[in-house]
Amino acid sequence: MRIAMIGGGYVGLVSGACFAEFGSDVTVVETDPHKLAALREGHMPIYEPGLETLVTENVKAGRLSFTGELAEALVGAEAVFIAVGTPTRRGDGHADLTYVYAAAEQVARAMTGYAVIVTKSTVPVGTGRRISAIMHEARPDLEFDVASNPEFLREGNAIGDFMRPDRVVIGTESERAREVLRRLYRPLYLIEAPILFTGLETAELIKYAANAFLAMKVTFINEMADLCEKAGADVHDVAHGIGLDGRIGRKFLHPGPGFGGSCFPKDTLALVRIAHDHGAPSRLVEQVVLVNDARKASMARRIEAALGGTVRGRTIAILGLTFKPETDDMRDSPSLPIVARLVEDGAVVRAFDPEGMEQAKPLLPAGMTYCRDALDAARGADALVVITEWNEFRAIEPAQLAAVMRGRVIVDLRNIYDPAAMRLAGFDYHSIGRPIIRANRDTGTG
Repeated sequence: MRIAMIGGGYVGLVSGACFAEFGSDVTVVETDPHKLAALREGHMPIYEPGLETLVTENVKAGRLSFTGELAEALVGAEAVFIAVGTPTRRGDGHADLTYVYAAAEQVARAMTGYAVIVTKSTVPVGTGRRISAIMHEARPDLEFDVASNPEFLREGNAIGDFMRPDRVVIGTESERAREVLRRLYRPLYLIEAPILFTGLETAELIKYAANAFLAMKVTFINEMADLCEKAGADVHDVAHGIGLDGRIGRKFLHPGPGFGGSCFPKDTLALVRIAHDHGAPSRLVEQVVLVNDARKASMARRIEAALGGTVRGRTIAILGLTFKPETDDMRDSPSLPIVARLVEDGAVVRAFDPEGMEQAKPLLPAGMTYCRDALDAARGADALVVITEWNEFRAIEPAQLAAVMRGRVIVDLRNIYDPAAMRLAGFDYHSIGRPIIRANRDTGTG
């Protein structure tokens, strides 16, 4: 089966490589000449565990190729996936569909036979109908169907999510399109992965509703963490206690500095606009957006409070810059407002991230120091702040930090360390949703 994937970004590249692994003949269309050249040379434009190997193996097997020519990719293609960016539109919070609609028109003008046009990008309700209208207007003679097939890929685990999904959602009103997509996803039928067929609008809304619900869970446990700090409770025990309820579930109940990334901030804001435009405002999601933005902005104040109210002239070690581990994605990362505020308030910042430093440099204040590893960042620091929970940070022994740091303050925004171990090493340990641990240095034992 031949398919074309329009867009060689995160969604398009991962999806294209995985479809090729399923046995399909996939051509990825990338119009950026620098990105296209990199892909053809085997260099991945993003960091995603296992992706480089998957791409290399399928290119070698002849099932995956890259081109800048749309017409070349469409030859013989039974399905054409649109996987271009839908960033937040400047000024109003809506998803910007400029690239989606441009791709639809270009595909219509270049097609020579029937194909299913599938939106893989996250798009608002009604986009599929608009794509159909654009294509009919460009080519009244063209035979095609439109489908929505939203992605549910977690950065850092995208290949596993594609190969062993919780579900596949396909929205279309055409039985012919359903049959094409059934054949494409046949390997998942064999492992009994749930495949849900719906209407176009339903599939488009499922994506936004899923991300908004998960974002609400994150925001809820963050607010409970604030309450735990005031009431003397432990947020991890609270999360465990409610997560054991099968109606609630244990996932996405991890407190932290607020959600970021390519999906939750953009999709919650877009859903607020979609709901408002349809006369059915989503007040819960509106509050999630506001609370999360305020939380990220408030994290720098926590760090300042841990240092007695000011960071001016203090050296702060930052561990982790990306919005989550196992990715180099800096989009809406909590590190951006945190570090900017610390630098603005006079801190000297030393930072380390295993994958995201090159992506972070254009986004963070000038004058920071980017370090070769975590202990290098901690060297001479008055305080150390964990923003991203990379596994290699969990492996650091408190004694190692004590040996290189000047101060004895740890602000752990991901709760990756054992408070008792930090106290024994002589640290004042500040975490999320748990009591502050003060080192007892008078005894000489911590």
